Amino acid sequence: MEEKKLRMQEKPASTREIFCLSGPLHLTAVDWNNFHHRRSVAASLVQGVYILERDRQQNRQGPQAHAPPWWDFFNFQLIHQLVDDVDSSIFGAIYKFNSFAFNYNHSAQSAPNYVIAFRGTINKSDSMSRDLKLDLLSIRNKLHESSRFQLAMQAVQRIVAVAGTSSIWLAGHSLGSAISLLAGKNVTKMGYGIETYLFNPPFFSVPLGIIKNEKLKHGIRFTNSIVKAGIAVAVKGCHQRRQQDDPFVLLSAWKPNMFVNPADPICSGYIGYFKHRKKMEEIGAGKIERIATQNSVRSLLSGSLKSDSEPLHLLPSAYLTINLSQSPDFKRAHGIHQWWDPSFVGQIELHEYR
Repeated sequence: MEEKKLRMQEKPASTREIFCLSGPLHLTAVDWNNFHHRRSVAASLVQGVYILERDRQQNRQGPQAHAPPWWDFFNFQLIHQLVDDVDSSIFGAIYKFNSFAFNYNHSAQSAPNYVIAFRGTINKSDSMSRDLKLDLLSIRNKLHESSRFQLAMQAVQRIVAVAGTSSIWLAGHSLGSAISLLAGKNVTKMGYGIETYLFNPPFFSVPLGIIKNEKLKHGIRFTNSIVKAGIAVAVKGCHQRRQQDDPFVLLSAWKPNMFVNPADPICSGYIGYFKHRKKMEEIGAGKIERIATQNSVRSLLSGSLKSDSEPLHLLPSAYLTINLSQSPDFKRAHGIHQWWDPSFVGQIELHEYR
């Protein structure tokens, strides 16, 4: 056993795990009113969760640990680790901002008091099996049934009770983004709204992005909207909720920050999702789309009309940031490092459900 630990300690860390080699060192003074700075900090804190778990797997402790710089650099302290009850892996972290740090500046009044961050899937044997099972639950729209999500939701509720939502950020990447999105939805339905940063959030729907013909894609989406709206009216009929009681309408005031890369098939569906909604409004079919966008054919036909069984990607409003830089491969397109790159070029769009 001791021999195994020594071998693990001897294994060199990836340069992408070491802050001084791949972190946003250009942010020596964070302007908390600058959206690009906020994005970079949120992504770095999520990376801190990834490295916490890698430190655990590699038995890196004390001075050998690589995770602390990912939050120390921005004057945060780690106050709690979220540990999965199935495989004991670290999947989340709660950070507290140190407002009395030596380089405190006037913009720090806009900094969050707490950040709750969640990592995505780690492709290593120690945690991969559990992570992949949760990925499958997400695809089946059953992430809310997992113990990992329940632990995450409990942590969010505890911090909300202490700090209130105006001073909390939620942040996640990939699977962690799905957890953050679901937690954010739940808190919003309770009457609160938390500033949320979703990096490469999974979009589980038909991958129309592989179709190059724009007219064909629009035709398929238009037909899909007509079918969904028709089924929704037929299935729900008189059981439609009043607008003020409709969970989808209640969610519309919440505008999470979503960060997607067109070259990443896991999250790129959001680009078409919001683009289609805008197109439907422009051609005068907004009412049809407003009904369609709240439903999925699968949930309608299966009779799963409960709000907690709604597909995760059904979202009323969001600030959508699209990375316009070229990504050489899927690993870069889905990776979290792109979101603090100082040469980042992106396009920000506000989509609101009216």
